[in-house]
Amino acid sequence: MKIIDAGATIGIIGGGQLGQMMAFSAKEIGYRIALLDPDGDSPCAQVADEVIVAPYHDEQAMRALAEISDVVTYEFENVDAATLRDVRAHGYFPQGVDVLETTQHRLQEKAAITRLGVPVARYMTILSVDDVALAATNMRFPAILKVCLGGYDGKGQVVVHDASALREAAVSLLQHGPLVLEEKVDFSKEISVIVTRSVHGEITMFPVAENEHRDNILHRTIVPARISTATAASAQALARRLAEGLNVVGTLAVEMFVKKDGTLYVNELAPRPHNSGHYTIEACKTSQFEQHIRAICGLPLGDTTLQTPAVMENILGDRIYEVPEQPARAVSTYLHLYGKKHVKYQRKMGHVTVLGNDTDGCLEILNAFWRKKALH
Repeated sequence: MKIIDAGATIGIIGGGQLGQMMAFSAKEIGYRIALLDPDGDSPCAQVADEVIVAPYHDEQAMRALAEISDVVTYEFENVDAATLRDVRAHGYFPQGVDVLETTQHRLQEKAAITRLGVPVARYMTILSVDDVALAATNMRFPAILKVCLGGYDGKGQVVVHDASALREAAVSLLQHGPLVLEEKVDFSKEISVIVTRSVHGEITMFPVAENEHRDNILHRTIVPARISTATAASAQALARRLAEGLNVVGTLAVEMFVKKDGTLYVNELAPRPHNSGHYTIEACKTSQFEQHIRAICGLPLGDTTLQTPAVMENILGDRIYEVPEQPARAVSTYLHLYGKKHVKYQRKMGHVTVLGNDTDGCLEILNAFWRKKALH
């Protein structure tokens, strides 16, 4: 496998905040950044060395990115796999397409997870309205009906409480393609593990994070997760099994449910840096973004030790005006604004991370931060 040395160019597909933070980390260790994104003023475009403004399905643009880059990666998974195969034919794309294709489709993802002996919530496939009656008979309600392709942050999914609601939701969502009906897990915690595997097979894992969602969007991440040592070890073991079994290169975020008895179910996979890993920028010796760059470039992976407890909170569009443009930053409070030009309701505009001696103290500081900002 190649080793991509400092001074080389890393091509990033996707110009959002994940690409931006990936670029920041890459530049800190000596790389240049080329970007492909439809928006020439996206967060990553603002810091990239070269920007190709084009749609993600533009094969010529993808080929141009591959030709000016020493290695290519992506910051989000809704990229056409066929187009990425063309990138691999014309450049160095060590992550490949297989894991991406698997995680793009919920049914394929669940099948791959279960093949590796990792538990998921009970589910059924709905390909047409004719499948609704059988699903309603065999699944316990409440359940969650999800589109197989393209859903994120709660989009393309509906909680259904009976057969009538299931049929109504299926009629609406089937226009977007196949659906999966999942049993709603009665969980006590939502957690995630970010695992990184390099081109040489080296694997590291970040500490287990506890996640709180509002309206299906990540609200806060608390680290270390408030779970037992045994449950944390089991979660990391499952994440490792998935990274090895799927032959991952780069970053894989594994979202899980924890039941009251400690039983774990994998909910979703994301083959890229993840929102729940933003705390690593300040709280770990190596951030998830630097680790991803190291993995795809063939460098030794960094130390993932948690240096201090942390809480991260997303700043959405409806709260961005509560944050001053140039805040007086406390030693323990780190504000990140992504530079997005258009403010939208529930759009991720930034995040704030608080470090402290324990997670309760971090939560107190974070709550005080918002009270203070509300006064401006």
